[in-house]
Amino acid sequence: MNGSAGGNNYDIIVVGAGISGINAGYRIQERLPGHSYTILEARHDLGGTWSLFKYPGIRSDSDLHTFGYPFNPWQKPNPIALGDSVHEYMEETASKFGIDKKIQYHHRVAAMDWSSETQHWRLEVDVGNVANVERVERKIFYAKFAILGTGYYDYENPLDAKIPGLKNFQGLTVHPQFWPEDLDFKGKKMVIIGSGATAVTILPSVVAEGVGHATMLQRSPSYVMNSPQKKPGDKDWMDMLPRWLALRLVRLQFIVIPYLLYLFCQAFPKRAANFIRSEAKKDLPKDFQMDPHFYPTYNPWDQRLCFCPDSDFFKCLGTGRASMVTATIKEVVSDGIVLNETGEKLPADIIVTATGLRLSVCGKIAITVDKKPVNIGDQVAWHTTMLTTMPNLAVIIGYANASWTLGSDSACRLITRLIQHMDANKYTSATPRVDPNRAAAELPLLPLKSTYVKEGGSAMPKSLNYGPWLPRNNYFMDTWIANRGSISDGLEFKSVKS
Repeated sequence: MNGSAGGNNYDIIVVGAGISGINAGYRIQERLPGHSYTILEARHDLGGTWSLFKYPGIRSDSDLHTFGYPFNPWQKPNPIALGDSVHEYMEETASKFGIDKKIQYHHRVAAMDWSSETQHWRLEVDVGNVANVERVERKIFYAKFAILGTGYYDYENPLDAKIPGLKNFQGLTVHPQFWPEDLDFKGKKMVIIGSGATAVTILPSVVAEGVGHATMLQRSPSYVMNSPQKKPGDKDWMDMLPRWLALRLVRLQFIVIPYLLYLFCQAFPKRAANFIRSEAKKDLPKDFQMDPHFYPTYNPWDQRLCFCPDSDFFKCLGTGRASMVTATIKEVVSDGIVLNETGEKLPADIIVTATGLRLSVCGKIAITVDKKPVNIGDQVAWHTTMLTTMPNLAVIIGYANASWTLGSDSACRLITRLIQHMDANKYTSATPRVDPNRAAAELPLLPLKSTYVKEGGSAMPKSLNYGPWLPRNNYFMDTWIANRGSISDGLEFKSVKS
């Protein structure tokens, strides 16, 4: 498969220069040094989410010791980092390893077609700033293998909040995905609709930045936990070790402890729920009413846990400028939100719809195989990385119960090992194929019960309950598979002479 790029022909094309695309670039350079590759990025900047999202306080929802790359460890003491720091870290990583020189910006992949005859992907790419349609040029690229690091949500269209009467509101309605950078909310009344990580981030941030009063309106509560932050100058036993060893041990610590917490939550959900609530109560105001605001109707890790650095979410509820309301919406009126349960009206100048993301795998690219359209939702995922019926195509999907990058890196290591295997055996294509004679039960690719996951489930590939078709949820097992597991189970290989 190896060779040099000629024109727009590459051995490997990576789509997307976000956290997964940068990861893929490094693994290709490390493990496939004789292969040509490029990264096509639709926007003007690398970083994906960390370049796009601008809402107040945007930060990682998992620790940077594991969300960061193993080949370029996170050096700062704080495990939870603001979006600007994450973006800066990604820029530094791309520059350090020369990955930035492989990125082609303003290259949006519109369509891809696999040719069984020529054994390559043909990509139709819109080149130029897509905001100015008249200046966009359609170009053709070719790749023997394609890796989609496009994430799992729609960058252009948020999830429809389905809030009754929202059009009646005469104030400003904002979705966090498209937060105006010049939005002035100081002294104003804000209602944040939602209970997930985004809402838990925005509430303490706008309070700290001078909002008049912010109300977090949740239909169903979430489990929220404090994440203590080590600050510059703080000392612990890690500071007595060589730097390289300390960084490895910190990373291992942040892999193992959250996974043990996840297993505890799965095995003993009632005890876990009580533990999480008791920890939250320690940081909330003494007279704060826990029920119903911190009594979710589901078990811990049926949806992602929310983490707040140094208890900022809990503490802001004691400032007098933040409050929580657990209720459903009857209707939105011109100057606020009327609740079903009490008929109370929450006055608002600004409504923030932090209601989740619209799921979209493969970046809304029109994918065909031999000119026949492929429905992504009908496919089954091989090791949560390749999809049935589509040869030589990897879709990078991280973990739901741990840092995204842990799963992303496992996938990149698996795919580069697969390409090495194909080269050694002179295979030109590998396609996941499910045994039609084996009975199997379908499983969701992302094992979460969040509203946005349920509503977008039909757009997601499926998993099965055995072998290479199981969903990814165990980093240690996935690392073993990536490095030493079977590279052929569930795959059909072909060797076609050009």
